[in-house]
Formats: sequence, C-alpha cells, structure tokens
Amino acid sequence: MKNALWLVVGIGLGFVAAHYAARTPQGKQFFDEVDAKAHEFAAAILDGYREREAELSDVAGDIAGRIR
Repeated sequence: MKNALWLVVGIGLGFVAAHYAARTPQGKQFFDEVDAKAHEFAAAILDGYREREAELSDVAGDIAGRIR
C-alpha cells in the first residue's frame, strides 16, 4: 500500500513538473514534438490494423466462397 502511495505521488509530481515545463518555449517545443510523434505512432498502428483487417476480410471471403 505504501508503494502505491509513492507511485501516485510520483505521477502527480510528474504532471506538475510537466505543466511548468510546458510554459517555457523549450518545454512547449519538446511537448509539441512528443505529441507529433505520438500521433504518428498512433496513425501507424491504425494503418497496420486496417491493413490486417482487410487481409483477414479477404481471406474470410475466399473461405466463404470455397464453402459454397
């Protein structure tokens, strides 16, 4: 339980530090870059998911066509 408390305190302090860092020009630039990279990563994951979903849909269609 004590470790969970320290975890919560650490997360809270991290958010406070990030908030103050984001107020500086260098901090804002840093967080803008992190945000852009996170969006790129999420878009890549989504694209990969959609490609795989299309592949599986094609395979399922092929299997359904063979069964008929």
